[in-house]
Amino acid sequence: MSSIYQRALGADFHRLHPQIQRRFGFSSSDRVAAIGSGVMDEIWKGRLYTEPFLRVGSWRRIMFPETGRKIPFTIENYAFVDQFGRETVSWIRTFESRRTRRFDAYMVYSDARRRIIDYLGSHEHLAVDIDLSVDEAGGLRLRSGAQRLYEGVIGFSFPMLFSGIANVREWYDDDAQRFRIVVSVHNRVWGPLFGYSGSFTVEWRQVTEVPGHILPKRQERRD
Repeated sequence: MSSIYQRALGADFHRLHPQIQRRFGFSSSDRVAAIGSGVMDEIWKGRLYTEPFLRVGSWRRIMFPETGRKIPFTIENYAFVDQFGRETVSWIRTFESRRTRRFDAYMVYSDARRRIIDYLGSHEHLAVDIDLSVDEAGGLRLRSGAQRLYEGVIGFSFPMLFSGIANVREWYDDDAQRFRIVVSVHNRVWGPLFGYSGSFTVEWRQVTEVPGHILPKRQERRD
């Protein structure tokens, strides 16, 4: 079975650095997980008026207001089939700053939208279109697009005035033998909101069952 990132990138997937191909190339049928651990060199936030955005996001593990340098960090990527039969990859990021914070997301490939959809938060409230591309160094770039908010039977396009556009670059540093990542979230009106940058190594683990702390508290069918 192809990974959701192979489906999204098509032939461009083979332009990725071999280590990035491995990291984004597994599926639930491989029964492995990529567990990254490292340090965020910096976690930052925007101006004072961005604080309410970040505090609201922390309620459902989307964003958070803490900042700092040299913050221990883990990322847990498990591939599993969700309750609706969709191939899903978890992105469970844990930051050990002044208090432990999580940033949860679950990615699927949408046949209807012909792209990756990123469900943000512990309850998959926010569905975000993701555009993928490969850079000149064989790194993977992700850029967020249109967003939809789902709560119970309610569902609507989330106005970008009150949300952020995420730009992510992940690549492999051959000299350091580490993965590197840069994340920046900004709002077209309010400016920079939140971001982080750092590096990590990956341990590959065999999977017999996805741990309970990885799974979302609610799964959303609508994309």
